[in-house]
Amino acid sequence: MNGRHDEGPHEHDRGLSYDLPVLARRRMIRLMAGASLIPLVGCTTEEKTTASPSSSSPSSSSSSTAGCAEIPEETAGPFPGDGSNGVNVLKESGVVRSDITKSFGDSAGGTAEGVPLTVTLTVVDAASGCGTPKQGAAVYVWHCDRDGAYSLYSEGVTEENYLRGVQETDEKGQVTFTSVFPGCYPGRWPHIHFEVYGSLADATAATSITNTSQLAFPKDVCDAVYATDGYGDSVRNLSSLSLEDDGIFSDGHERQLATMAGSAGDGYTATLTVPV
Repeated sequence: MNGRHDEGPHEHDRGLSYDLPVLARRRMIRLMAGASLIPLVGCTTEEKTTASPSSSSPSSSSSSTAGCAEIPEETAGPFPGDGSNGVNVLKESGVVRSDITKSFGDSAGGTAEGVPLTVTLTVVDAASGCGTPKQGAAVYVWHCDRDGAYSLYSEGVTEENYLRGVQETDEKGQVTFTSVFPGCYPGRWPHIHFEVYGSLADATAATSITNTSQLAFPKDVCDAVYATDGYGDSVRNLSSLSLEDDGIFSDGHERQLATMAGSAGDGYTATLTVPV
């Protein structure tokens, strides 16, 4: 893939030392839940697929007073940029922003190209049945560019820091980022990484992560995007993958699959409810 994403990082991002402990914990929880040892009540499909301002209102929440399941915990992968694996973009001035298409600060000043994508995450309180928005939390998002390269890490874009940004959740528990649709590189289904923090101060200090997870994209949208100019490698890479076989989403992706609207010509919006 233009020499930007070597085989080592692909395997690392798929599983191995980053992913196996997380997947083992999740599968153990599922087994215990199946044996009725742990009552887990998930958010309904309707709640997730209406990740919009109305999704944070009490009328759209679960009626369960026992709460709902938190967003599945996933690996941050080898390219987090949060100080856990080398560079730390979270402490740089300018990282708090809504438009993440451009690099900022002392970077090379590049702009990520691709089909426009707007991402809205609604952070809600799992303990309240997903009915209460988490105002004042913070979300850090990052993902690869159209060529499958991660800024700060991949060959050719180590001097860039685009497609990374932090925002504080509003009164609806929401953050919205302007970005571009990520490419598909070998071994991983198209996705966006995100970390949730208790506050913006925690996020910009890169401390006290409360949740780490990933957002997945529906196949029909990926197919439409990858048929456009600039995504040629993604067509080939996606053809050998499925959500069911992906090393992260294979044990259940329903609560991480974004709801999409739009078109490849005009751009897409992706929404997801994130119980924490």
